[in-house]
Amino acid sequence: MSFLAIDPGNEESALIELDDELRPLWSLKTNNAAAREKILRARLRESPASHLVIEMIASYGMPVGREVFETCLWIGRFIECWCGPYTLVYRREVKSFLCADSRAKDSNVRQAVIDRYGGKEAAIGKKKTPGPLDALTGDLWQALAVGVTWSCTRRGQHPRSEHDGDGPCAGCAA
Repeated sequence: MSFLAIDPGNEESALIELDDELRPLWSLKTNNAAAREKILRARLRESPASHLVIEMIASYGMPVGREVFETCLWIGRFIECWCGPYTLVYRREVKSFLCADSRAKDSNVRQAVIDRYGGKEAAIGKKKTPGPLDALTGDLWQALAVGVTWSCTRRGQHPRSEHDGDGPCAGCAA
């Protein structure tokens, strides 16, 4: 079984499909209208994805702007066109699970994901020997982090503080 993870935005979103072993099958950052079409096609079985995992907006008492509300609208549109099982994952959950700190920055989250995949050389690789995460850039890392967090927590796997950091996170991929 594979699943689709999304880091939504008000104009563009990052999508990544992961298999059971958390290997990326494909990834894409595109405008939201194209992302919606890709989700529809994935749901119509052009993809084996059976679950949608999407980062959800949360307000912690701070004022938010138009972009946040537009992102919320797109989250709803993506869920509607998926028309199947889905899970909302909050950013704070991702940061706490992967970094053991809800104040972590995007760069900390990216590094924690790289560590879970066995470090930079194993995850990203080199020019002649690219790793499974070689093609990821920008928001695609955050979409991957959402997917990794959901997959590991639903299986009752360990948070960052218990990860040995020695090779790919075999416990999470099992």
